Amino acid sequence: MHGYKSQFIEFMLRCGALRFGDFTTKSGRETPYFIDTGQYRTGSQIKRLSEFYASAILERVADGFDLLFGPAYKGIALSVAVAIALYERTGRDPGFCFNRKESKDHGEKGALIGHAPRPGERVLIIEDVITAGTSIRETVPLLKAHAPVELAGLVVSVDRMERGKSGKNALSEISEAFAMPAFAIVTIDEIIEHLRGRELEGGVVLDDRTYNRVLEYRREYGGE
Repeated sequence: MHGYKSQFIEFMLRCGALRFGDFTTKSGRETPYFIDTGQYRTGSQIKRLSEFYASAILERVADGFDLLFGPAYKGIALSVAVAIALYERTGRDPGFCFNRKESKDHGEKGALIGHAPRPGERVLIIEDVITAGTSIRETVPLLKAHAPVELAGLVVSVDRMERGKSGKNALSEISEAFAMPAFAIVTIDEIIEHLRGRELEGGVVLDDRTYNRVLEYRREYGGE
């Protein structure tokens, strides 16, 4: 596992964005872990988060994109911060764009803000976490309606590796459905393998009992 991945896992823990316990997902599933990206609340945290995204992007798609798109709402801050991180890291100056939940009929009008996608531009979508892929299935038609862009890929912070509509991993489904790379900074499997029995912040974060609970959850809801 690349060094930035293990650093990211520990960063999530310190920020409170990764927690283990008893939680209920939006879909009603009882889960032993929770990813809460709303816990990134300061300038230093969002700067560090964007650097992890930049590392994953440069490893997987490098120069294969022109524009970053962040679906509302959490993708808005992410697209801006990652554009800055990529500029600082490489000197490249990618545009960024995000959408409103509702189109405006006055002022600049429309549903998109920022660098308006142009025909043929390669758009990389920046999201926080993917479970079923619903937001991406809404995002792609929005982009295509604006201009005939190319989809450079999708990057998320964590792949929960849960089943999508077909029974496959939801991220793999999105990749196949839209013929684009889809990847995460880390997967849930990488998270638990790194943390199992490891002492952090004065104690063991993931003991064998919790580790096995996550494995059981993966067996019940996981996709490959």
